[in-house]
This record gives sequence, C-alpha cells and structure tokens, in this order.
Amino acid sequence: MIAVIKTGGKQYKVKENDVLKVEKLGKKEGDEVTLKDVLLVSDDEGKKISLGTPNVKGAQVVCKVLEEKQAKKVMVVKYKSKTRYHRTKGHRQWYTKLQIQKITG
Repeated sequence: MIAVIKTGGKQYKVKENDVLKVEKLGKKEGDEVTLKDVLLVSDDEGKKISLGTPNVKGAQVVCKVLEEKQAKKVMVVKYKSKTRYHRTKGHRQWYTKLQIQKITG
C-alpha cells in the first residue's frame, strides 16, 4: 500500500518498510508512533485510491522510531558590502528517523 501523510507541516509519500526523516516528534528510540493525518491511501498499482477531505477516515500509518538526533550543520552567512559587516552562524536541525511498519485504511 502507498499513503501520503502529513507531519511537521510537510507531506510525504510512503510505502511499507520505507525509512524517512521527519521533523522532531519528541519520542524515544524504539517507540511506536501512529500518524493519523493520512491524506491519500492507494494500492501498489494505483487502481484503488481513497482520497481524504482533508484526511481519510479510519486510515492510519504505524511507524517505529529508529533514532532522533541532529542533522549536519548548515552555515548561515550575512554580508553587507562596503560597510565591513559580516556574520557567520551555524544551525543544526533536529529530526526523527521513522520506519513505516503498517498502513491501514
């Protein structure tokens, strides 16, 4: 089965046994998470499609938390010419790595 889920303000197309990185959920490693914001559910061929308004009723995606840590550092640079102004700052975003266990709906 294929599903489109919404978490952290973003949408993801997922299948069973997929691994994806989403915004931090605040769960421990090994926990099970049930995502109920399922926007679309389809079979593997795409012949039977259930489209939600906005969510599909009774559909859910069960995931297992693999890890929760920070991504690589992104450097942010501010610069203004002719005024000797420059600032450099780094940012590391937190994420949660999920493995899709089961899609129902």
